[in-house]
Amino acid sequence: MDTAFNSLSGDEMVLALRTMIDRAVEANGGSTVAKKPAHRIKFTWPPHPVSYSYHVLSSDWTGHATFEAYGDTFEVQVARTPHGVFGRCEELWHEDKGSTEELMLLNLRFSSEPLLKRQLEINRMLNLPGRFRGHVRDLPPVDLIKLLYSDDRDIANEASTEIETHASNPIFFSALIEVLNDRRHPNRRSAQWCVLDLFEDLPSYCHSVEDEQIAVKAMRDLIWDAEDDYARTIYKAGVVLGGHIPHTFGGPTLLECLQAPSKIGRRSAIHGLFHVVEWIPEMRNTVVEALRGVAASDPEPALQFFANSIANDIAAGNYDHIQEPVFPDEN
Repeated sequence: MDTAFNSLSGDEMVLALRTMIDRAVEANGGSTVAKKPAHRIKFTWPPHPVSYSYHVLSSDWTGHATFEAYGDTFEVQVARTPHGVFGRCEELWHEDKGSTEELMLLNLRFSSEPLLKRQLEINRMLNLPGRFRGHVRDLPPVDLIKLLYSDDRDIANEASTEIETHASNPIFFSALIEVLNDRRHPNRRSAQWCVLDLFEDLPSYCHSVEDEQIAVKAMRDLIWDAEDDYARTIYKAGVVLGGHIPHTFGGPTLLECLQAPSKIGRRSAIHGLFHVVEWIPEMRNTVVEALRGVAASDPEPALQFFANSIANDIAAGNYDHIQEPVFPDEN
């Protein structure tokens, strides 16, 4: 485990990540436009064993069959009962049933698809053939970083959870920053959301003040020129800066981002400043004054109203705030 886990240096991981991004851009026809990701659908496996509901006995599993999927042949234990024919594939930790053996195998093949697709997607992300047969927890750091970009956001979430388990290991930091700085991969928004979620505990990933400054700059840049807010990534950047690291760097950075060229970025900064004041009450007057300035001069009428409303909420000492506006061109 230790040997595999530290197989690449931080710089080597960054280079490997850039190679993966190059391949993704090429596969996307050269486009670097971000895709709007689907919502996460939580994956749970194995399903409840259907044989348990029919009280199939261990002595009933006397038959044998196979089915094929994606070039692999799967062994199936078969039980013939008055309730139908049951099949159990131990490799896939899964069962199904049918009125005949043929229908049982068809049902077993079909109902195994969520696991098979997940295994195929993991190997696709790792540029490997066939299905992934191992455990995500055993993957080296560079592969965990790559999985953050998966089309399947639950795979990305599992990889993120494993990274969090090893947060104190400095091997991840440079690659996580590379993800935040990515402006090319079509799935970058969901990957960046995962990194921002990890950075809610930023001190665990930073081993110096310089590291923290690098991370804050990456979040600032993400807000500064944001073209969209897919996966609520830009919103999340403002939350991390304002709600999790407001002292020293977060508050001043969000004040700066009130002047960002991106209206999506400015919206994130306005919201984030509400949380800054929650943590640093002595910044109340400075933040209210800055927001009043936005309310008077921002080119977006919706942000003028939003900034003024947040300023009022802060000045009144409210514990809640107005919801941020949705722009007409957002979908």
